[in-house]
Amino acid sequence: MPAPAPRRLGTGRVVLASHNVGKLAEVRALLLPYGQEVVSAKELGLPEPAEPAETFLGNAAIKALAAARATGLPALSDDSGFSVAALGGAPGVRTADWAQCPDGTRDYAMAMAKVAKLAGDATDRRAWFTSALVLAWPDGHTEGVEGQVHGHWVAPPRGQKGFGYDPMFIPDGEQETFGEMPPEAKARLSHRSRAFAALAARCLG
Repeated sequence: MPAPAPRRLGTGRVVLASHNVGKLAEVRALLLPYGQEVVSAKELGLPEPAEPAETFLGNAAIKALAAARATGLPALSDDSGFSVAALGGAPGVRTADWAQCPDGTRDYAMAMAKVAKLAGDATDRRAWFTSALVLAWPDGHTEGVEGQVHGHWVAPPRGQKGFGYDPMFIPDGEQETFGEMPPEAKARLSHRSRAFAALAARCLG
């Protein structure tokens, strides 16, 4: 039996299943050419579901399905993370957890300092970002893709642009961290843009 054709997304309103304002800005820019109106789970007051899966795609599916079923709208979720070779791929799917504070906020400066402390003596500085995008419909159907960008980590962090671990990551072939690059330069290289290109080919347009 041939695999079923991917489901296409028509124009209209899409929920971004995220409370991250940085992700919201990037996803809105990516979806703009496709006639999609993007509203975030945070703007709708939706709770953040637990993310117990051990893969990026698994956690992205949990978030997208929760938002789609809560709103009756298609929902897009990004689960992304920063991985360091010398740490066996950590923080990986626990990227956000490394930044978690006791009061529920996230401190990425603290998280980057933890990476630098744990991996600081390693000669292997390889690192990569992964983005898993899952598009979900209220009936439970999902379409998922992944994208990665490889490079190396630096300490101390550099730059005030971007978000998360961006200031400590330099993609292969570049001199600036994601934290130093203007948004349009990062967009040409990022894991999220690469995942989105795959999703667009599969479900958009």
